[in-house]
Formats: sequence, structure tokens, C-alpha cells
Amino acid sequence: MDQVVNSNDMLHGYYFEDLEEGMVDVFAKTITDADIITFAGISGDTNPVHLNHEFAAETIFEGRIAHGMLTASFISTVIGTKMPGPGCIYVSQNLRFKAPVRSGDTVTATCTVTKLIPEKRFIELKTVCTVAGKPVVDGEATIMVPTRLP
Repeated sequence: MDQVVNSNDMLHGYYFEDLEEGMVDVFAKTITDADIITFAGISGDTNPVHLNHEFAAETIFEGRIAHGMLTASFISTVIGTKMPGPGCIYVSQNLRFKAPVRSGDTVTATCTVTKLIPEKRFIELKTVCTVAGKPVVDGEATIMVPTRLP
């Protein structure tokens, strides 16, 4: 007899029961000028340190930098698409911005499961974004993860 597969199951990420402390997943992307301009348009953050070379050259950064929240958004990419993946819900995130990111930099977002909280179906993650191995953003996240159990 053929097995019937629920299409939602094919879209679903990890269930709470599948996760263990120490599990890791990553996402990497090279930032482009178009990414920075698009993020400015979507977010409304048109701070000239992101968009105007002459202005940014006079700042401590000595040139344009990407939005910190653009960089941090790659953490959401890991959480929402990889681990735990589709079906999970962000509960909280704290962030510390360590260094600027520029167009042409490749950002790698890494999330590591640090704690399971079964009574709430929450997990805690260590979150870090790096460029060339150097942390540019770090923090912790709490995520609600669906369970297979009723």
C-alpha cells in the first residue's frame, strides 16, 4: 500500500524531539551594495553611514558599512530555514555588535543549541555572525519549536 505523505511534513523543520544540545547549523552570504540599498529601502534606515560614501568616509568607520540588522538577519535565516527551521517561532534575541561589515564581506551566521527547555518546547541558541573568522555580531536566542507530541 502506498504511504500518504502530508505536504506540511515535507516543509517542516526539526521537531523539538529531534534537537540536542551542541547541534549547529550555518548560513553564509557575501554582502553586496545592492543588499545594503535594498535593506535601507525595506527597513527605512537610510542613515548615510550605510549609503553615502563621502559622509561615511568622515566617520570612525572610514567608509560605508552594512546595517547591523542586515547582518543579524542571517541568524534568522538559520533559525527559520535550517535549524530548527520551518514551523519554529522566535521568542527573543539579544545582540552585541562587535565590528563593522562592508560590501564584499562574506558573513557566516552560526547557531548552536545550548539548552533544551522541554516544559515550554523552547530551545536556547548561541548566535554569532563572523567575517573571515572574526565575530561581528554575537548573542543568544530563544526559540519555540513544534513538537510531534499532542
